[in-house]
Amino acid sequence: GGVVPLWEETERRMQAWWEGEAVREGVHVEDDNADADANANDADADHTAPIVIATGFVATSSEGVPTTLKRSGSDYSATIFAKVTHASRVTMWKNTDGVYTADPRRVPEAFSISSLKYDEAMELAYFGAQVLHPLAMVPCIDSNIPVYVRNIFNPAFEGTVIQGRCASLSEVNKDGKVVNWRSKRGVIPIKGITSVDRVSLLTLEGASVIGGAEVAERFMGSMADAGINVLMVTQASSESSITVVVPEDQGKKALGALRSTFELELSRSNVNAISLTDTPMSIVAIVGEGMAMNSGVSASFMSSLAKANVNIRVIAQGSSERQVAVVVAGEDTSRALRAAHMAFTLSQTTCSVVILGGTGKLGSALIRQLNAQKESLKKNLNLGVCVSAIASRKKMIMGESSGLCLSTSADVDEMLTGEKAKDLDMEALTAMLEADVNPHRVVVDCTNDDGIAGFYERWMSSGINVISPGRRAGAGPLSRYDAIREAQRANSAEWQYESSVGAALPILTTLRDLLQTGDEVQRLRGCVSGTMAYVFRTMDEDTPFSEAVRQAMEKDFTENDVREDLSGYDATRKIVVLARELGLNVSMEDVEVESLLPDDIRNKEYEGDTEAMRAAVIEDLKALDGPMLERWREARRDDRELRYKFVIDVATGKCSCKLSAVDSKDTLYRLRNNENLVAFETTRYTTSPLIVKGAAAGPELAAAGIFADLLRLGRAFSTSQT
Repeated sequence: GGVVPLWEETERRMQAWWEGEAVREGVHVEDDNADADANANDADADHTAPIVIATGFVATSSEGVPTTLKRSGSDYSATIFAKVTHASRVTMWKNTDGVYTADPRRVPEAFSISSLKYDEAMELAYFGAQVLHPLAMVPCIDSNIPVYVRNIFNPAFEGTVIQGRCASLSEVNKDGKVVNWRSKRGVIPIKGITSVDRVSLLTLEGASVIGGAEVAERFMGSMADAGINVLMVTQASSESSITVVVPEDQGKKALGALRSTFELELSRSNVNAISLTDTPMSIVAIVGEGMAMNSGVSASFMSSLAKANVNIRVIAQGSSERQVAVVVAGEDTSRALRAAHMAFTLSQTTCSVVILGGTGKLGSALIRQLNAQKESLKKNLNLGVCVSAIASRKKMIMGESSGLCLSTSADVDEMLTGEKAKDLDMEALTAMLEADVNPHRVVVDCTNDDGIAGFYERWMSSGINVISPGRRAGAGPLSRYDAIREAQRANSAEWQYESSVGAALPILTTLRDLLQTGDEVQRLRGCVSGTMAYVFRTMDEDTPFSEAVRQAMEKDFTENDVREDLSGYDATRKIVVLARELGLNVSMEDVEVESLLPDDIRNKEYEGDTEAMRAAVIEDLKALDGPMLERWREARRDDRELRYKFVIDVATGKCSCKLSAVDSKDTLYRLRNNENLVAFETTRYTTSPLIVKGAAAGPELAAAGIFADLLRLGRAFSTSQT
């Protein structure tokens, strides 16, 4: 429904009031001799237009019965008066800065739209935009009276102007040329994104025996007879199945009406089923005149929802090509709105990031780099990084509400010891992540905690992306690794772990590129331990093994427990990550590894804090200075260098890692202080291997690798602007 004005009667009554009561009340003065006296006195001839204050919302029927104009009746009153008085404009004073691109309560990045066509405004209003009501536009359309929506609390702001009609489909289709919307630089095809909450899906399935035309007629007839407001309709002609979207509070009534209409067919099984959803659903719609004859708009919309892990239940496009609407679960509405808003570059792409291990050397370095590049990311990539939670080994701090950003410019250690910090609770942290309406959620795991790696599968099952520089998951139990991979594939989540091998070096990226372009990798070899590279580049006659290790520890090249480096344990995990990337089902125990530590040092329980433990380890390592020096001298006698070398033979599936004496022909011979090197021997690189080599030890380089992983995700989330 709604109320339909009787225009002729309304205008007649308005004119009668103007000529009668308005004169008697002194609203204006009739001057029958105005023309004769026009030159007599300019002051007397100057008639100031009166200000008329009228009550909105109320009206009367033609019989004089009082009534109302229903929802938004005051706006409707304003546009009715504008039409009958031939006004030059209508201004609607609201409490917002005009009509927004989306509901700012759900999409904080939403902003005011400067101009809309009547048709666009009506589509937005129909699909839930709270500022406007569709009927309020109608009186102004015929006379093309502009409607201004402005903020009474911010009168200096221009707000939104609504005027003019959209081009008809026949006009748009005249040249018949379809172009991709991205090719129109700076032109966005949609004006806004809106939603209708609390709707239900009513579906009739498998009525092919009856015939599609009859089914549709009877279906919609039953809805009309029951007074059901049908918001959307979709039909599968092959099965004569129909789904309609109705308000949730009318769902049961609609279900009863439809069952009554098809009672006989249900009893004879000519109709398979009639069902009504029992969970809250919402309509999410994109609206804009620019959608017509522009390809890729629907694809961008659907792709953004898929990346946000939002399931689409129903899709419908208006015949005007000015809107595309989908139905999603009610709990996914805000995430869907934000995802679509970002996809059309109506706002910058924002990643909601949780940093685990934020007070460690690696996490701290990452936060410093994020702070330093914040403005550059916004300016050059239209990318924002919102750190919504930070955790240490014992404490965590989260935004005061879901998705609220923390100020990472503050001292993180102080934040995690302040009154707002809580004891680390991975279940509570996960619940916060799952409730975050930002479609682009990322966990950066800077820890080396096997328990946290156990959450990866759950996070990815919820569409949460993971960046893991550590190797607990990538080289952990094969069953867990496979489960994480399956969750990743099933939920369109991303697992980035480039920095787990070679820090910022593109080792895994290069390997994937080779495999995906059809090259056959036969063998990988090199050194993936920056600690070992430094130690054996540094030790000599004057610098014993233990001193070289101490220097590596001082430069932050080692793991927290240097024994992980010297035992080959850290390198072994990296080898397993590489081998699994090659498709080998390899576990840690399958790698033949040489440990440089005797069992008494490797298994010893050291007491005290980190510094005391490190000092004790160095003291014990002095017992190895003599044997290691002898191995160094032996290599030098043959003009060789000691290098901690790994080999993965794809054909045999064998992986090994040991201290080797390499000659000048080996790519590892000139390996420098803290470098990693991986040589790729493939069917294409036959004369010489493809080599990736560079510095790869220390928290700054590792953090740069994590940052690169985050940027890869950000670019994947973003829709390119051209």
